[in-house]
Amino acid sequence: MNNTDRKLLKKDLKEKRELVNIEIDRFLPRKDEYPKQIHKAMRHTLFAGGKRLRSYLMINAYKLFRDNVEKTYEVAGAIEILHTYTLIHDDLPAIDNDDKRRGRKACHVIYGDDIALLAGDALLVSAFDVINSSKLEEKLKLQIIKELSHETGSTGLIGGQMVDILSEGKKITKKTLEYIHKNKTGRLINLPIRFACLIAEAPKADMDRMEKFGNKIGLAFQIVDDILDVEGDPATLGKTIGKDDKVQKATFPALYGLEKSRQMANDLIADAQKLLEPYGEKAKMLNLLAEYIITRKV
Repeated sequence: MNNTDRKLLKKDLKEKRELVNIEIDRFLPRKDEYPKQIHKAMRHTLFAGGKRLRSYLMINAYKLFRDNVEKTYEVAGAIEILHTYTLIHDDLPAIDNDDKRRGRKACHVIYGDDIALLAGDALLVSAFDVINSSKLEEKLKLQIIKELSHETGSTGLIGGQMVDILSEGKKITKKTLEYIHKNKTGRLINLPIRFACLIAEAPKADMDRMEKFGNKIGLAFQIVDDILDVEGDPATLGKTIGKDDKVQKATFPALYGLEKSRQMANDLIADAQKLLEPYGEKAKMLNLLAEYIITRKV
């Protein structure tokens, strides 16, 4: 990615992040609303400066088919609220035991394990409330709520997290590793793309194409995340590195080695970008985001 494109993506990411943050802030209780402690804890990680990549994917996938992108903001905000719940719970001592997130002290470090657990629970519930309260048609809202609950439940995101925990310190198969990453990370990257297509009423062929795109970049994102845990800069990443190896987590570098993992991520991104070719200039920001995923340091 050249410097001009990098600046363009950074600017657009910032603009879209602010729009989604406004939507989130408008919906959630204020931090001084009673009971204050839970609302402060909910906002602590949520507004700690996350990149909002999932909402960015949703907005730009929608732009492939429609122009009125404001129609996506509420669901995009809900995705980010739900994503933050997963981060708060991941950081808890009983799971990943990490004391930093997005460059700040993790929620449980500030507020305690009990309140952090409740803050995550409250964000999860709020995500569905945001969708239910959105201006979308009732039938579409119901479909999105149904798919979101299924994809993030015990046979989806939570299932991936569960197998991840059970696999620590064990020799696992490639199939198990792919299951973990597809569910723990991939589903919440692919969902906003699918929801964008649903809201835009995209043709089935396009929905199928974009689902493949989401699967590719979702897996690439997690592989790069695994690599950064080995050789990233904690000051840049905003979280602790080296924890995967310490607890012998199931990761791509652990199974394939760093060089092979890099090649796999590069191939996935190249495949993803080919899938965007039919959309031409409309897919420019998605192409740049794909390049960012493979080159990111944070």
